[in-house]
Amino acid sequence: MGVTIHALSPPQLLNRIFAALEWGIGGWVITASLDILRQIVEEPEMRQLCHEADLVVADGMPLVWASRLARERRLSRVAGSSLIYPLCEMAALAERSIFFLGGNPGTADAAATVLATRYPGLRVAGTMCPQISSQHDPGEIEAIRERLCAAKPDIVLVCLGAPKQERLIRAVRADLPGSWFLGLGVSFGFVAGELRRAPVQMQNLGLEWLHRMSQEPRRLFGRYVVRGMPFAGRLAAYSVRRRFAPRPVRRIDGSSVDGVEPLSTTSLGL
Repeated sequence: MGVTIHALSPPQLLNRIFAALEWGIGGWVITASLDILRQIVEEPEMRQLCHEADLVVADGMPLVWASRLARERRLSRVAGSSLIYPLCEMAALAERSIFFLGGNPGTADAAATVLATRYPGLRVAGTMCPQISSQHDPGEIEAIRERLCAAKPDIVLVCLGAPKQERLIRAVRADLPGSWFLGLGVSFGFVAGELRRAPVQMQNLGLEWLHRMSQEPRRLFGRYVVRGMPFAGRLAAYSVRRRFAPRPVRRIDGSSVDGVEPLSTTSLGL
């Protein structure tokens, strides 16, 4: 639907992040659920935020199924709520520091404590649970920027929900060009035990949203039912059209067919 999703598995994503850190290169990862994909497709601001991110991965089975239905390159699910554990484990082994930013008051501290206990040696650069307004106040951003610049973390986990977390990352990432920023939604709540993660079977069946909505029905009904279900139908219809659309064919020498430009050696990495 006009959105680039990077076909990376969780290990591939983590390897890319930690390899970049070795070179002093930072970045920004968006873990795109169905709702975040909807926002990117429908809302110009979120679309621009997506274009500014370095990597966008599929956090949600509907995106994985859509890639299969369309016969595109198969996506792997990279759920932020699962990724946080191996990421912290690798950070502990690599002696990289993590700043925990977001969640309800005290949630970031609780999540950091749980993960530091599970992975001895994990360097917690700091924690912060700011109550950020929908339209970020410059004073709010400046206070966060000061804390992050003082801590100088290698990785910043931002759990404020979309698009708040993406707006915040865009506002502060230039001050920490060697750090990696990841927006992970409500992951701190799962780690701290405030929320229950869906059983693995429900996750694999794409029913994690139903489990989440059962815990916060009034807040999540609009997201999952009113807006999510119609968009899921649009995504499925789009994927079917892609499946049966004619695909450009390239000759082995790279020359164009049906008006398609030939592949350049630069695009092939040669």
